[in-house]
Amino acid sequence: MSIRDIHTPVLLERCIELLAPALQQDGAVLVDATLGMGGHSEAFLERFPGIRLVGLDRDTDALRIAGERLAPFGDRVTLVHTVYDEIGLHALGASAILFDLGVSSLQLDEAERGFAYSKDAPLDMRMDQTKGRTAATILAEYSEGQLRRIFERFGEEKLAGRYARFIVEARDEHPLTRSGELVDLLIAATPAAAQRAGHPAKRVFQALRIEVNSELSVLADAIPAAMDALVVGGRIAVMAYQSLEDRLVKQAFVAASSSTAPAGLPVELPEHAPRFRTLTKGAELASDEEKARNPRAIPVRLRAAEKLRESA
Repeated sequence: MSIRDIHTPVLLERCIELLAPALQQDGAVLVDATLGMGGHSEAFLERFPGIRLVGLDRDTDALRIAGERLAPFGDRVTLVHTVYDEIGLHALGASAILFDLGVSSLQLDEAERGFAYSKDAPLDMRMDQTKGRTAATILAEYSEGQLRRIFERFGEEKLAGRYARFIVEARDEHPLTRSGELVDLLIAATPAAAQRAGHPAKRVFQALRIEVNSELSVLADAIPAAMDALVVGGRIAVMAYQSLEDRLVKQAFVAASSSTAPAGLPVELPEHAPRFRTLTKGAELASDEEKARNPRAIPVRLRAAEKLRESA
């Protein structure tokens, strides 16, 4: 089975439509800040034969696969092993920037990475397997209070305190090193009535993944840096898959597309004018047809904006 059969890019045509006006000139630069397996990038390179691509990813497996996929485009492609909060180092003067946030198809489908609660695997969850602490380390070393806080903040989990207590009690007997062990513990800790509301492990696994990879703090730095890096007339599109991500993107876009003129000022000076204009009305969702064809599109929220001017 080819990679094109196992990986279907989410909202591909809409992303192309939104970013196309910024990619019409030969030499335009598209930065794919979350390269993954290269599905979006491949489509852009095919549609816009005059553009160059800079692809960023912290996952070395993703870079290897994308590198093979994008090899036919030769020197039009530059791939960089980095976390996307360093986008300012690689995107200055970019014509368009694309973010496809969250866990990738590659990470979910490779059971040994430990991202999926439906598959037993070592509790790793690192997007960059060359460095950093694993989910197993967090479960072994964080206090009950720290675990409760990350489950509440990053998983919005109502049973955060109960789950944290069960984890601390269980690890006193033996360390939690596999996803199957954690899932069994969470199921045992969940009252029957609460289990009917969805899988008990879903929000805890999300919270652990976000904590392992510092996803929200990285994103909070990356979006403003990306917006600063764009040329005037450049465009940015961001796909988020959970409310915490989307909230950060929304806040950055609202701030950049609002006037900074003091209240009561009779005339808006140029330095107070909005730096960006939004291109989507709120967050756009995938169509019912796409959701049926590609289940990973179900939670997506897409926002886009165009740069109007540089900072004063």
